[in-house]
Amino acid sequence: MYNEEEALPAFTARLRPVLDGLGVAYEVVAVDDGSADKTAALLRDLTSVWPELRMVRLRRNSGHQAALTAGLNLAVGDYVASIDADLQDPPEKIAEMLELAQHDQLDIVYGVRDDRSTDTGFKRWTAGAYYRLMRRMVGRQVPSNAGDFRLLSRDAVEALRALPDQQRVYRLLVPWLGFPSGEVYYTREERVAGETKYPLSKMVRLAVDSITGFSSAPLKLATWLGTLAFFACLLLVAFSITVYLTGNPVPGWTSLFVGVLFVGAVQLICVGLLGEYVARIYTAVQNRPAYFVAEDTRPKG
Repeated sequence: MYNEEEALPAFTARLRPVLDGLGVAYEVVAVDDGSADKTAALLRDLTSVWPELRMVRLRRNSGHQAALTAGLNLAVGDYVASIDADLQDPPEKIAEMLELAQHDQLDIVYGVRDDRSTDTGFKRWTAGAYYRLMRRMVGRQVPSNAGDFRLLSRDAVEALRALPDQQRVYRLLVPWLGFPSGEVYYTREERVAGETKYPLSKMVRLAVDSITGFSSAPLKLATWLGTLAFFACLLLVAFSITVYLTGNPVPGWTSLFVGVLFVGAVQLICVGLLGEYVARIYTAVQNRPAYFVAEDTRPKG
């Protein structure tokens, strides 16, 4: 949760009856990702009337995937379901996920959106392009239209915790594990309240982290662009010599100018791609924690 004070009452009103109806012991680990509003205060009040609710407040806003990491690291259940508080993913599907996992002995159950009509056309197009690209780069095991609404077994959670990755993208890491999995389908709903926490800039950052974290293809792209630039330069050299021999070298200025711009653009793209990978190496070498817990309401002992 991040600045979800408006959505929190509706979210808990729908979530608690679902979990109470499962007939099993459960715990809700509500991760407050450094909210600047009253989200933490509301959660703290709810813990007094909902014994199964546990608030974990991060010291600062660490990002969606880092908050998800905190929840997975602190959850102790035999099965762990992750869900955002905006109610775009229906809590009622958790019961169906658990039943499917237990009946078919699955370690992973994905919540897959079969209808994204509530999203804008641009959002649907970019999401479709993202999943097509990830399936091509990572493998066909990446389910289309599956976000971070999923159910994991304890074995899957422990496998994720053992990974050394610093900048995690769980929608790619989880399929990469290769555990037996299934899917539960649902219709994507509109956000119950508040504003989206995933603007275009964060979507682009997620795509960049996904690509650089799971594939070296961009480095190969830099090689191909360099090769293309080399042959383009050869053509421009041949053109310049031809113009010079005909005694009219002035027209060649345009092609030379375009050639310089083209080579410069390719070089900047290649340097940028290398910079992304160097940045990941730098982050890994620093080995800083993805988050810091400021408050945990779980009873001691």
